[in-house]
Amino acid sequence: MHATIHLMQRYGFPAIRRRRPETLQVNLGYRCNQSCVHCHVNAGPHRTEEMSQETIADVLAVLAVAGIKTLDVTGGAPELNPHFRSLVVRARDLGIHVVDRCNLTILQEPGHEDLPEFLAQHGVEVVASLPCYSSDNVDRQRGKGVFEASIRGLRRLNELGYGRLESGLVVNLVYNPQGPSLPPAQAELELDYKRELRANFGVEFDQLYTLANMPIQRFGSMLISKGQFNDYMAVLKSAHREDNLDSVMCRTVISVDWQGYLYDCDFNQMLELPLVLGTKRRSHVSELIGSDLTGNPIEVRDHCYGCTAGQGSSCGGALHGASESGESLPRIAHG
Repeated sequence: MHATIHLMQRYGFPAIRRRRPETLQVNLGYRCNQSCVHCHVNAGPHRTEEMSQETIADVLAVLAVAGIKTLDVTGGAPELNPHFRSLVVRARDLGIHVVDRCNLTILQEPGHEDLPEFLAQHGVEVVASLPCYSSDNVDRQRGKGVFEASIRGLRRLNELGYGRLESGLVVNLVYNPQGPSLPPAQAELELDYKRELRANFGVEFDQLYTLANMPIQRFGSMLISKGQFNDYMAVLKSAHREDNLDSVMCRTVISVDWQGYLYDCDFNQMLELPLVLGTKRRSHVSELIGSDLTGNPIEVRDHCYGCTAGQGSSCGGALHGASESGESLPRIAHG
């Protein structure tokens, strides 16, 4: 990973500063029931890191007083943390909107079969990875049988009201390119997804988020092994748009790792680039109480071009409707 960090200091990303924090994105651990090739966390079944009950109590203490509106839980598969459900319940009791970054296949893992009902009961927004609307591409990226399991999970969520406007239960899908290219225009691809999933599988969802693959961890290592890292970085920089800088997620999101330490975003967390709080170079979530991060400088490196290239990319999908995607290495079809 040090080689990746070294290669990421070449272009000089523009300096940016924080606004008032609105979302606490909390990584509950790196354990996952899948090992996806695009995973920037390098999560998998054999990872053992997970957030403790004590650190979760610190997260809840911040949510109770800091004026943060949204708790965005991620992993790995965040649901594998034994304290996931108690965190959700207590956050909802505080009036916090909860987002679960769900891989869909976890909904059928032994011991988690009632998870869809739990999420619906507590009004949790589901953001689910589904990098294509056909089985071959999904299974190639995420493992054999993942597409069928994901469809079963989506159908169960639909049965409970997810994806139905009148229910208020939201399920959004996430698209990642199969390789080193920028995602296509989000609005157009969303129409394709809705048409194909409805016609072929009877599945409904709310929105599609298109995310660029970050050249770090497992995906970054793959690029290096294939000699494509520098080319991909050049693609990201050449597609940089200044107007995306105003909307990047790090301006209003605080990322918390499984030990409770703070980062400007989930990607900086994976690169061990901590959020700067005052004179400290490493700060804990408990230190957010009474702290004002407005105007705080954000730690930037060249991987940040992944968020400002083309239509822009964040945990909430594209930043703009127009896209300059596809001007990259040989394009891999998305469907």
